[in-house]
Amino acid sequence: MAHSLESLVIRHTHRLPSPEGSAGEGATAARQFDAALTTVGFKLSAELLARLSGLSEAAVVHTARRTLRTVSEMVGDQVRHNSYFIDFPANVPDTEDFWMRCVTKALGDDTSRESVLAQLRHGVLDLLSLPTYGRYQHTYEEMLAAHDELIASAGDRVTALHLGRGLDDELTDLYLALAGSTTPLGEDDLRDLKTLAEQCALGPQPTSIPVRENRAVVNEARLGVGADLLLDTVTDVLRLACALSDGDVTLREPTRFRALSRPARRGLLAGLDAVVAANPAKLADVHAHREPFKRLGERLHPHEYPRWPHAADVFAVARGEKEARSFDSRVEQLLDEFDATGAVRLLKSAPGKLFRALDLLLRIAADQEERDAVVAAAVEVAPEVSGRVVLSVREHFHNRERETDTPRIFVNRRGRAWVTPDTRPPVPAADRDRLITALDAEIRRRLPAPGRLLLDPDVLDVALPLSGRAAAAGFGVLPRGSVSAVDGELLRFFVYWKESRERTDYDLSALLLHSDYSTDSWLSYTALTAVGGEHSGDVTEAPDGASEFINLSLDRVRGTFIVPQVNIYAGEGFEEVEESFFGFMLREGERKGRPFEPRTVRMKSDLRGTGRVALPLVFQRGDDGRWRAKWLHLYLKGISVANRVEENQASVSKVVRALVEREQLTIGYLVDLMSDDTTVMDLWDGEQVPDEPVTYIGLERPEGLHEDSRIITLENLRDLIPG
Repeated sequence: MAHSLESLVIRHTHRLPSPEGSAGEGATAARQFDAALTTVGFKLSAELLARLSGLSEAAVVHTARRTLRTVSEMVGDQVRHNSYFIDFPANVPDTEDFWMRCVTKALGDDTSRESVLAQLRHGVLDLLSLPTYGRYQHTYEEMLAAHDELIASAGDRVTALHLGRGLDDELTDLYLALAGSTTPLGEDDLRDLKTLAEQCALGPQPTSIPVRENRAVVNEARLGVGADLLLDTVTDVLRLACALSDGDVTLREPTRFRALSRPARRGLLAGLDAVVAANPAKLADVHAHREPFKRLGERLHPHEYPRWPHAADVFAVARGEKEARSFDSRVEQLLDEFDATGAVRLLKSAPGKLFRALDLLLRIAADQEERDAVVAAAVEVAPEVSGRVVLSVREHFHNRERETDTPRIFVNRRGRAWVTPDTRPPVPAADRDRLITALDAEIRRRLPAPGRLLLDPDVLDVALPLSGRAAAAGFGVLPRGSVSAVDGELLRFFVYWKESRERTDYDLSALLLHSDYSTDSWLSYTALTAVGGEHSGDVTEAPDGASEFINLSLDRVRGTFIVPQVNIYAGEGFEEVEESFFGFMLREGERKGRPFEPRTVRMKSDLRGTGRVALPLVFQRGDDGRWRAKWLHLYLKGISVANRVEENQASVSKVVRALVEREQLTIGYLVDLMSDDTTVMDLWDGEQVPDEPVTYIGLERPEGLHEDSRIITLENLRDLIPG
């Protein structure tokens, strides 16, 4: 258990909890540990190296084994990445020549000859019926022997591991950061919060838990130790019930409520009773989740507890036996009647809902006087709206400025994307500009004075992490819409999957688009070679795990966009397989080495969406000739079987265009707002750091920062979002 908790800290913070063990002469073992780390693209900070050097050799070796296992998993090196073509990317054959080679071998095989001949007589051939197609023809060890060792390069990724505090202190700090996050967490982070809450339920607690899903996870742990619950709506209780049944606390998916213990039933009913007794109007919230409340009532048996009559009212409303007109229905009626003034008057009591309706209110307002009232109301309630919502609305109106034919893109909480034409009438420019100015002022008011600011320029184009669901779990992953430089001559994608129960075939492909988003070419199992690239070969089953690769020489690519994608051709979905992830590597020149080299991995993200086509990111060549990545984290519905790049190129092109042409608020936007005449700003050049405390914002933490510095890196970017 201690190892899994230590691993959790390393993954989230890139800090190793202060190693424990007897004192000794561990310097040699520590240097060996550091050398081993470099093979997977990591290193020990000077402070951590010194700490390990003062421990016994046995303690260092024990720490090294655990840590190497964790960082290998972070970059995807915990599995064996074989390639169908043993010496990929060299000697990749022409597609049709390769297929003919497989047919020839099948005709020479007594067990397959008759079947293949029968198929050929009918003019249709199933590639999967060929013995040598889609299945590795060599072992992993044979593949390794076919490749020269990768020579170290200055361009390889090096990620520092820093010395942390004791494990208990690191766990508490991480718990407070995740539980108190001002933005929703991704699924993996929410699971990690559950683990941390069980450890920290009786320790220090955040001053507030603004995200409801986080509150449900924390409440589950608090209920288990008999602590007071944090409840102020009936929906908080419903989320807690979902948590107790290992269900979905976001309420996106239906939860099958399990039989609950009597203490848990009493806790839930008492919580419902207290919320409604304090404010009977909150019964109206039941309407949004009537069916789950009805199913929950069947498990809680409220009639057995007459001392909590207000809890029984909740289920009476859910069954339609008691009336409680919802706030949303009253707002909807006013909007349907185009009564902007009445809707604003009502919505001022729910500032978050008012902000989400601003675009519609400005469009249905009858005249300038009504639009003035809408803007004035927004300015008045802005201090009561969460920073995440203020920033989301600010980004929305920024993109409403541009009069283009760019389609609207919608992305749900699971990353499923779809696009539609934008048929909305424009928002009057003057009103939009007034709102943008007011929202900027409100965000500026909430941001802390940074004092001396040390800034990594590479972080400026990172999109604000307004939701943890806008990024996949993994290593080196940036929020959806972020832009990052691609520094390297060779770009290599990889996908790995391992099936759970049935034969599963994932196909890694890359769609190459012109500047107008029309198709130039593609790389896939049907096009093993194209201008500038090679495909490692089709693997069609993965009982022991399988990998596919695409290699691209960027200076030979003709198009403007490179869109890697993972298509589910057959079998289990991304959330059904035992494991699946995507990533990319960067290399310089014609470097040798294995198809998968962990120290060249720049990004590795889990594939866990509900669609059948995954679009992790897109690479775009700028007017200056340089390549940049824009992060997508999207899934398309696709079809149930046989998804192929040839068939989905039109839908992929539409989605890519919609997101590429949408402008996100970035870290650079916040930096501009937080900087004033008193701010001293320095750009981090990778050299010496200041001796005094600074606010550092960058992708990775430099060594040697003053201990009182505030440090914001990729691991805790969410801390920049004001409450």
